Amino acid sequence: MAERPLGELLRHARQRLAGAGIADAAFDSRLLVEHFSGTTRTDAISSPDRIVGQVAEIEAALDRRIAGEPVHRILGYRDFYGMRLSLSAETLEPRPDTETLVDAVLPFVHETAAREGICRILDLGTGTGAIALALVTQEPLAVAIGVDVSDDALATAAANAGQLGVSARFSAKKSDWFAEIHGLHHLIVSNPPYISSSEIENLQNEVRNFDPRRALDGGPDGLEPYRMIASGAARHLEKDGLVGLEIGHDQRRDVTGIFEQAGYHLFAQYKDLGGNDRVLVFRR
Repeated sequence: MAERPLGELLRHARQRLAGAGIADAAFDSRLLVEHFSGTTRTDAISSPDRIVGQVAEIEAALDRRIAGEPVHRILGYRDFYGMRLSLSAETLEPRPDTETLVDAVLPFVHETAAREGICRILDLGTGTGAIALALVTQEPLAVAIGVDVSDDALATAAANAGQLGVSARFSAKKSDWFAEIHGLHHLIVSNPPYISSSEIENLQNEVRNFDPRRALDGGPDGLEPYRMIASGAARHLEKDGLVGLEIGHDQRRDVTGIFEQAGYHLFAQYKDLGGNDRVLVFRR
């Protein structure tokens, strides 16, 4: 059938996903139908008899979801810190727990900008640009460099900056950690790969099969990126600057030890929405 009423299509989509065992069938089906039909939640309530012509596109999207593809990969975007960020094959989906890192360092960004007239931020492994873009959209005097080794990710981050109107204050730079980075920054932030190589095969299918492995794999013990950051950050950090990091829920002690050995002290620590250790902030 080429066309169906909106209310009927929503019920059909929910039933298809629920029948396939999708945990958030009602939510995911609504997102997919609204996205591909150009309708809203209000339309579903006020105009359930509205005829939708994009049935084939919606069925194809449901097929992808049933095959295990995450709903936001199908949509092509994810909302983060009030921003709508485009995704691509080599970017992680920015997740709500990472907003904890933004919340942790944003007061420092505001204070530095007020005192210095600028706050220079370096975001290592920027992906979609989520962390850096959240900070520069919240602080008009902040400027950021988003670093990644993936051309795909860098293009996505730059496009997101353009959509948000902050391209003048965000630059995407290809670099293997600090290899191509010059100058000093007030703040270095990162949500690095922190899953140990052997654990990746045990992750949920949606993560293992659709998130870029390079953005997940933190080496044999999941700590290699932290060693890289700890060993190189001092050469790129202003006096009294901070390093803010997302960590795995069981990595607080190990990551703290790595940075203490490199001459840092733990400045602050934060838990995520689930009460797990999630963010560490260090100062030399």
